[in-house]
Amino acid sequence: MAPGARLLFLLAVWTLAALARHGAGKAGDGGWQRPGPGAPAALAEEHRCAVERRGDLSYSEFVQQYVRPLALATPPTPHYAFSRPVILQGLTDNSRFRALCSRERLLASFGDSVVRLSTANTYSYRKVDLPFQEYVEHLLYPQDPTSLGNDTLYFFGDNNFSEWASLFQHYSPPPFSLLGTTAAYSFGIAGAGSGVPFHWHGPGFSEVIYGRKRWFLYPPEKTPDFHPNKTTLAWLQDMYPTLAPSARPLECTVQAGEQVLYFPDRWWHATLNLDTSVFISTFLS
Repeated sequence: MAPGARLLFLLAVWTLAALARHGAGKAGDGGWQRPGPGAPAALAEEHRCAVERRGDLSYSEFVQQYVRPLALATPPTPHYAFSRPVILQGLTDNSRFRALCSRERLLASFGDSVVRLSTANTYSYRKVDLPFQEYVEHLLYPQDPTSLGNDTLYFFGDNNFSEWASLFQHYSPPPFSLLGTTAAYSFGIAGAGSGVPFHWHGPGFSEVIYGRKRWFLYPPEKTPDFHPNKTTLAWLQDMYPTLAPSARPLECTVQAGEQVLYFPDRWWHATLNLDTSVFISTFLS
């Protein structure tokens, strides 16, 4: 598509998105989807989720490897905890926590609290402190597709656990743990089109409270082709279409209030918020 035609196409889709959101901001989305400019056109969900969903997974299945009898030539099925991502359904009920995370209630409880923002690049070099209300009212807007990661401020992690304890005490994390690890929460709120480009760390769980978050995942031995200072949105628009099917990541969209995504240790992952999203991760370290 020629550059001019592509620009017109993007503008048309943004306009439609803005019209679709005109009635947003109701109780069902916690008041986070505000009328205004639409989200970038690249924010369509993937057509097929490549991450397995399990609504009946026991802890023993999560951590153990099922070994088939030696007479069978097929290889054993790897456990999830150390080998592959999985989406867990129906493990917890966080409806109370979700209610407390509405825009109105968070601003009432924490509007004057100072939050620390990180830049949305792989290494998150720059930190900026400002009142939570200022972030919500002035910086929580759809991602500019042309912005670099170090120009994009993002509220995720760096939480003051003492100050936010009254909120976190109502969160029920997934009931699965790994031997020798300690759980730590990381809470965030970010605009449509924002996200963190490819990086890796220890294992953890991620749950969306409001909005939708699209995940892209590669196993540790398969380093993705990306620029650490380009946003996930830029990667999706520019690099993703050039990938051969065999080179594409596992991907899936995690919906609000429905499921928790587990990612194993050292798995590469990038995230993309499809809406203004409220989310919480439980890191195991």
